[in-house]
Amino acid sequence: MAVESNEQTQEELILGFLSESGSDFTSGEALSGKLGLSRTAVWKRVEALRTKGYRIEAVSARGYRLVGVPDRLTSLELSPLLSTRDLGRTVHHHESVGSTNEQAFRLAQDGAEHGEVVVAEQQTAGKGRRGRAWVSPPGLNLYFSAILRPELPPQRAPELTLVAAVALAETLRDWGTEAAIKWPNDVHLDGRKVAGILTELSAEPERVHFVIVGVGVNLNSQAEHFPEELRDTATSLALATGKPVPRARFAAALWTRMEEWLDRYLEEGFDPVRARWKALSSTLGQDVLVRTDRQELRGRAEDIDPSGALLVRTEEGSLERVLAGDVEQLRPRKPPRSR
Repeated sequence: MAVESNEQTQEELILGFLSESGSDFTSGEALSGKLGLSRTAVWKRVEALRTKGYRIEAVSARGYRLVGVPDRLTSLELSPLLSTRDLGRTVHHHESVGSTNEQAFRLAQDGAEHGEVVVAEQQTAGKGRRGRAWVSPPGLNLYFSAILRPELPPQRAPELTLVAAVALAETLRDWGTEAAIKWPNDVHLDGRKVAGILTELSAEPERVHFVIVGVGVNLNSQAEHFPEELRDTATSLALATGKPVPRARFAAALWTRMEEWLDRYLEEGFDPVRARWKALSSTLGQDVLVRTDRQELRGRAEDIDPSGALLVRTEEGSLERVLAGDVEQLRPRKPPRSR
């Protein structure tokens, strides 16, 4: 196992050096010197990368050049793109898994560190809110769960959902969209769901042990990949922009943004997150129908309070605080026709 790990590290370093060189060649001698390997050992690692789908050009007397990478989400693809301190620096990659949240929860119970991420090419039992399934076809989208160990009291842990939502909406906007956040944990493009967040917690009464932030983002799904009943309400970044999305590049950009917002949240508190969430919200100012475990509320979504709860002004005029529930954004009622 140690040998495999060392070889993978060497392959990651080679990819990193070749990525930095861009369209220029990197000599085998330079790679040999940087890695402390023989030229033959460098060649073997390059050949191993080629078997994994990397297109590496080799020219005598000039060296190696990276000309293509597979659309995969292992640390080999992700590490050269990351600029994070912790998030994603350790990646647990799976071809197929029931749920990345379940895998991450078990790893965290076994001592996995802050910032470790579980990524899957496919989920067979992806989890949404309130026990719903998350459709997770293979090789198209981004499904991951991040293990966080923030120093927070348990009652503040739900705020991390809004931290992740802000980072996710901003990253989608960097791809040229008008992504908006629908309370509490969905992100929409043009009124259709493109991503969801599921946060789970392990805690004592006074402190958080760890938080699992699970994220599913539809990146390259086409209409036929959605169940028929979701085709009018779901979308993907590729459908919205008309372009395929490089998944590793998107993941690296999202994790960078998540870590930036998490750092700011832990340093400055929830206020800046709340302000940015409100600016990105599609829910506030809208007429809504809220379904909770106890009741249904109709009214206007006025605000989120300092803990992230939704404040709804009901049709009767009372202001209700909603901690959890499903929100349906209603079309404005048309005024009656004059006779």
